[in-house]
Amino acid sequence: MARREQRIEHLLRRAGFGGSPDEVAELSELGYHAALDLLVFFDQTPDDADQRIGTPGHAGVTTRTQFLPDLSITDARQRWLFRLVHTRRPLQEKMALFWHHHFATAYSKIADIYGGAVATRMLGASAGYNLPTGSPRGQIEVFRDKALGNFYDLLVSMARDPAMLVWLDGRLNVRGTPQENFAREVMELFTMGIRPSDSAPNNFTEDDVKAAARVFTGWNLAVGARGTNNANDPTLAYSYLYRADRHDTTSKTFSFDIYPGGGRTIAASGEQEGLDFLLACCRHPATGPRLVRKLYAFFVSELQPAPQAFVDRVSRTFYDSNFDMQRVLLQLFLSPEFQDDSAYFARYAWPVEFVVKAIKETGWAGFSVDGALSPLLAMGQQLFEPPDVNGWDTGPGWFSTGGMLARMNFAATLTGNQRFNLREAARPSKASPQSVLSFALERLSPSPFENAPYDELLAYLRAGTSWTGSDAELLAKTAGVTHLVLASPQYQFV
Repeated sequence: MARREQRIEHLLRRAGFGGSPDEVAELSELGYHAALDLLVFFDQTPDDADQRIGTPGHAGVTTRTQFLPDLSITDARQRWLFRLVHTRRPLQEKMALFWHHHFATAYSKIADIYGGAVATRMLGASAGYNLPTGSPRGQIEVFRDKALGNFYDLLVSMARDPAMLVWLDGRLNVRGTPQENFAREVMELFTMGIRPSDSAPNNFTEDDVKAAARVFTGWNLAVGARGTNNANDPTLAYSYLYRADRHDTTSKTFSFDIYPGGGRTIAASGEQEGLDFLLACCRHPATGPRLVRKLYAFFVSELQPAPQAFVDRVSRTFYDSNFDMQRVLLQLFLSPEFQDDSAYFARYAWPVEFVVKAIKETGWAGFSVDGALSPLLAMGQQLFEPPDVNGWDTGPGWFSTGGMLARMNFAATLTGNQRFNLREAARPSKASPQSVLSFALERLSPSPFENAPYDELLAYLRAGTSWTGSDAELLAKTAGVTHLVLASPQYQFV
């Protein structure tokens, strides 16, 4: 494979979910920098994935009656998987997944309180579906809209997000009985973190948590007509509402700077207090480096820590650009650390990445994304259901015995479903087992096979009678070797 194609495949694995053969060829023709611009400046590309659901030539969705991704969590998960496979804006969806992990919010808690339809709407509803008047779009839509926008704007949106207000109990945060969950997590998980290293002092104190909780008193959830209707009615609007009568009007003092001049006390100023506090969290000297290290692990490498020079460089862009994530990601993808050969296949594939990449590279004709939902759960990643506020346990933690078995089983199901399509694609390579193996490895783009596993795959293709390249032989062997590659250790890296 040409060096240019290898760079494009690397870019697509990280800035998206891999690429179909046609996508790789198209972007390779453009060259790396033009391809990167297309991915990063995605607003110039139409977002028509939803309009293609249920149309010929695409993966299918399965529903008993009407497809309702704004009310059914199963349909919402199918919609997102469909978008991951077919979007023309892969980096937008990749960042939505990153933010879903960063601002981890789970469907189950919301459903327990308000019912499944409301929980689905809070997390997954799109403006393209029938939302009640006054109801905001779902959290994942906010992640799409602000995927590469301003981090401060995204943080403010999350502080006012209905799903987050339920998940971290902001709806219950009122004067006199402040609720500390969001105040704690906005510092510990969303911005500065507890401390940069075990030997360093904490970035915030318990008194800071208490003060921040008071800052956000009155940042509550409006249900229907200002809470006068049945909260479990899925036709009602659920939206953020600042309630001044429930806000703590005393001043709040912190252990770190709130204002550029060094001021650490927020005077009583109503809702503005929360905006000032969130801006201070973004400005905190630990927030940029912490976010950059997390981006490095997600986009560059999990096999080695982010070099300090990289952290310093990209953090400077984060602050100098006033928290512009588009500039941050553009610098990341142009960095020598990202483009170096050592970054290739230096990340463990998340279950969602594994599944979507496998579908894109193997084929989807006649395949419904519903068939991936149960396997994803068995692999350890259910969309809209991160296990806790920390998100998923990434890295080697994905690869339990059960998780790997689920990947192997999904690979078998997918290749069995696509065996006729694979045979047709492999026809030009039917001359020998070696050419069929080359076809499979080039189509699936796993990490490089060393001699021993390569020889084992070749032995599988050669097993039995002498090779003829007949239709029956090509049907069985192409699907079989594709399954073996998808289930191999080499395919579990991106």
